[in-house]
Amino acid sequence: MARPQSIDAGIAHIRDEVMPALHDMDGCVGLSMLVDRESGRCIVTTAWRDEAAMRGSEQAVRSIRDRAADLLGGRPSVDQWEIAVLHRDHTSRPGACVRSTWVRMDPTQAERGVDAFRMGALPTMQEAEGFCSASLLVDRTNGRAVSSVTFDSRDAMDRSRMDAAELRERVTASAGIDVVEVAEFDLALAHLRVPEMA
Repeated sequence: MARPQSIDAGIAHIRDEVMPALHDMDGCVGLSMLVDRESGRCIVTTAWRDEAAMRGSEQAVRSIRDRAADLLGGRPSVDQWEIAVLHRDHTSRPGACVRSTWVRMDPTQAERGVDAFRMGALPTMQEAEGFCSASLLVDRTNGRAVSSVTFDSRDAMDRSRMDAAELRERVTASAGIDVVEVAEFDLALAHLRVPEMA
């Protein structure tokens, strides 16, 4: 968690210092930053061309990450994911917000979970007013995944909350997936050049 009073400075640092440094690294295909100003929770995601590029960047990224964490006043936690699904209706605009859902499943059923998101949830998500994009990141080794749905505005995300809860319950129950957490964020930075993967 970051110090709430440090968030604006942290966003500026990520945008002006971290992002250019990462873009100069071989294989980096972008960065995004989610922020919950009330709790101070910040999630910075970097995307890489492949696993080799991600692993090759680890040492250089570690020092950049530690500097950003010091500025934000938090302690970083690092996860590595595979981008299993990515669908964009359109590019996000200022004021966009994101609802993220962390889930857990039997690792042997990870592909079933991906299919449930792609075929069971995504078509309905796309119909929501203000829908911008959706992604699913998975860790097939331990059966963890996180989906993120981006909306054009906080109002659009708020209006979708009840329908999203019903969809989440229906899809996860049918696929044997346990919901661990649901959280909502402001999309502070979105500079991903990852191709469509729906």
